[in-house]
Amino acid sequence: MSVAPTVPVPYASYLRVYEPLAAFPEPERAHWARYAGRPDTPGAQEELRRSLADLLPTPPVPVRVHESGDAFVAHLDGVVVICPWRTRLRGWLALRELVAEGYPAAVLDAMLPPVLQAQAVRDHERWLERNPDARPWIRTGLWQVPLRWFALFGDEDRLYEPGSAEEGRAPVLRYRTTMAQARRRLARALRALRESVDDGPMTEGLIDVGRWLEEFHPRALVELDFGGLVHVVSAEWLAGDRSAAQLAEGLAALRSGDGEAASEAYGRLAERWRAVKDLRFAN
Repeated sequence: MSVAPTVPVPYASYLRVYEPLAAFPEPERAHWARYAGRPDTPGAQEELRRSLADLLPTPPVPVRVHESGDAFVAHLDGVVVICPWRTRLRGWLALRELVAEGYPAAVLDAMLPPVLQAQAVRDHERWLERNPDARPWIRTGLWQVPLRWFALFGDEDRLYEPGSAEEGRAPVLRYRTTMAQARRRLARALRALRESVDDGPMTEGLIDVGRWLEEFHPRALVELDFGGLVHVVSAEWLAGDRSAAQLAEGLAALRSGDGEAASEAYGRLAERWRAVKDLRFAN
């Protein structure tokens, strides 16, 4: 495993959806059309820098007062597609997940004073009353890529670019596919699981991801980005990672009725990612 950088980096992966401009109502559509035409749209590192900057003041700012007007921009078959950051909404959701995961109250209070926690909850509740159908375009996995995310992709969707210390460039490992293909693969994975095993965490997780994907335009782009995880594992680990292919192998074995081969493939994949998750407890 590689040594973590000295600059604080959230060791997180991201599942993103980029939608075409036609998916956005006016005047937001016009805003994104102008935004996509800029020559200097910020990337993932800039989003990270701004997020970390909010945590530096005393007391920290867990959730922005105003929503971000920035987004990631990509192209799908020559069409501009947009993934809004929605930093404020994601801040509320991240805080809610910390509480749901059962973090000790003393730890949470040390990170964020209780009065600010309560204020964030109230602000989120009031905001939801005005925006009941809101959903984030970005999901986050801390110290892992949730295995269910790999069900959306094939090995042919994979892009790996080694980093360069001389050029100050971090490695990149990501998958990209169309929304139609992601939904098709997810449906096949769910069918294979339901026909072969009892419902469990993987099935429930796929259902949750499927419901989320249904909220978006059918001609959207779906991206899995290893994000900050590239800083905590070695270049050899990244170059050799074929997690989407491994999960597909296990699902294919399920469909063919070979439960033993399916269990073996999934076990290897789970162990690979368990080793990454365990790094959060290392010095």
